[in-house]
Amino acid sequence: MPKQRKKLEDLSQTHGKLEDIQYKSLEQIWGDDGSAKYKTLDESKYMEYLNDLNKSDLQTHARKIGLIPVDNRETITKRLIAEFRKFTSLYKVPKNKEDNTELNKEAKNILSEGK
Repeated sequence: MPKQRKKLEDLSQTHGKLEDIQYKSLEQIWGDDGSAKYKTLDESKYMEYLNDLNKSDLQTHARKIGLIPVDNRETITKRLIAEFRKFTSLYKVPKNKEDNTELNKEAKNILSEGK
């Protein structure tokens, strides 16, 4: 008896990609989780790290991150935290969820006017 062919609709294909986030760079696709630059993505741990640094080490860290160090500790800490938040936001982008809400006929007509 010949082997029956499966219908295309019955076949499924899997991949190892996690579908819970939307990637923004090739590094993220290759597995970079962002923890190399700051050693953490947790803001409270990073603030604790900054508080443990003396002023000289804080300025050195700012140079390493790419900021121009200033003499005021509070100002440099605020700038570092802002840069940290900007950096970590790239790694915490949620996947866009598809909205499957049905529109009524009037709404569909309004939306199709621009076509």
